[in-house]
Amino acid sequence: MRIVSQVEFGTVLSRVPSCPRVVASGNFATPWVALGIVDEVLAEYRLFMLNAQPGVPDRDGVVLETPFVGPGMRGRRLLRYFPSRLSLVPQLLGGPLAPDVVLIHTSEPFDGTVSLGTEVNILPAAIDAVRARGGLVVAQLNPRMPYTYGDAVLPVDEIDYAIEVDEPLASPTPRPVTDVSGEIGERVAALVGDGATLQLGIGAVPDAVLAALTGRRGLAVWSEMFSDGVLGLGDALDPDMPVTASFVFGSAELYAWVDRNPRVRLLRTEKTNDPGIIARQRSLVSINSALQVDLYAQADASRVRGRIHSGFGGQTDFVVGALHSPGGHAIIALPSWHPKADVSTVVPSLAGPVTSFQHSYIVSEQGTARVWGHDADGQAQQILDHVAHPDARARLREEGRRLGFALLGTA
Repeated sequence: MRIVSQVEFGTVLSRVPSCPRVVASGNFATPWVALGIVDEVLAEYRLFMLNAQPGVPDRDGVVLETPFVGPGMRGRRLLRYFPSRLSLVPQLLGGPLAPDVVLIHTSEPFDGTVSLGTEVNILPAAIDAVRARGGLVVAQLNPRMPYTYGDAVLPVDEIDYAIEVDEPLASPTPRPVTDVSGEIGERVAALVGDGATLQLGIGAVPDAVLAALTGRRGLAVWSEMFSDGVLGLGDALDPDMPVTASFVFGSAELYAWVDRNPRVRLLRTEKTNDPGIIARQRSLVSINSALQVDLYAQADASRVRGRIHSGFGGQTDFVVGALHSPGGHAIIALPSWHPKADVSTVVPSLAGPVTSFQHSYIVSEQGTARVWGHDADGQAQQILDHVAHPDARARLREEGRRLGFALLGTA
C-alpha cells in the first residue's frame, strides 16, 4: 500500500481505462473524499454501490449501477438496476459487472492490516475481482473508522493506494418508535423464544422488537446487518456466540461499541447471506418488512407503483434460510395502513414483482397471521382477519372472492 496525496491520487486515476466501473463502499461507509476525486478526474465512469446515500454524483457521464437502490440513486435518470439476491451479488462482480477500481473506507493501518470497519458486505468479492484483472484498490484511511474483526481485516498488501482523511462517520436519522411500531414489535417478539438466532434490519419496528426481547436469554445474532437496537439486548445475548453480520450502521455509540470488540464478527456477504449457512443457525428467526403484502401471502419490499424503490436485498436469502433452520421462522412485519399514501398495505394481489413469499407469519399492529401450514384459502383468511386494517377488510374480502378465495366474514 502506498499512501499518496489527494493530488497524486488524481494523477493515478487519470491512467485508468476509459469509462471504468468503480465499486465503492455503500450504506453509511462511503469514502466521500475519494469518490469526489474520482468524479473530478474521470469524465465518464460507471459507479456501483449498495444502498447509496444522498451525495452520489448526478451528472451526464456517470452511470449508476446497483442491485439495491438507496436514496442517493433512487429515481435517477442514469440508474441501472440489477435484480439480484444479495448473496449472489459477488457473482455479478466476479463476472458481468467486474470492477476496474474499488474504493474502500477503512481504519488506519495496524500490524500490517486495515479493517473495512462498518462495511464488509460485497467489498471482499469486489477486491478479489479487481485484483484478478489488474485493477486498482484504493483505501480512504480514517482514524474514526472502527477496527472490526472477521472478514473485515484486510492485509495492506491488498491495497494499491491510500489517501488519509479524518472525517466523522455518517449515521442514519433515528426513527422513533411509534404506538404502531411498538405494537408490531411486541407481537413479533412474542414469536421469539429463548435461544433463538435473530436476523433483522434497521428502523422503528426492528428496534421495537429488540426492546421487547430484553427478558429473553441465550439469543444470538446472525444477520445481514444490525444497528443500535442490539446495544440494548445486554444480558439477553449469549456471551459465547459472536454477533455476526456483514455491515453495521447507526450512532456514534454503536461505532464505538464495535471497535475492537471480539464479540462482533463481520463476514463477507457470501457467508452471512448463504441460505445453506443461515439454515444451520439454531432457531433462526428472520424479521423483515415490506411495502405491501397480498392475500397470496406474497410480499413486495422492492417497488412502489411499479418503479424500483430498493431491491431484493437479503430478504429472500433469509426467508429461505430461516424456513430450513430447525425451529426457525420467517416473519414479515409491516403496519396495516400506509400513513403517507393513506392506503392499506394489504392488497388483494400485488401489481408488480414479488420480493419474497412462503413466510411463517405476517404481522401488523392488528395481529399475527399464521401463514405456514394453512392452505391458500386459510392463508388469505388469516391475513384478512389479523393483518389488514379494519377499514380495508370489506373491500379485500370482496376482491379476494373475485380472485377465487373462499373468504368468510372477518373475525
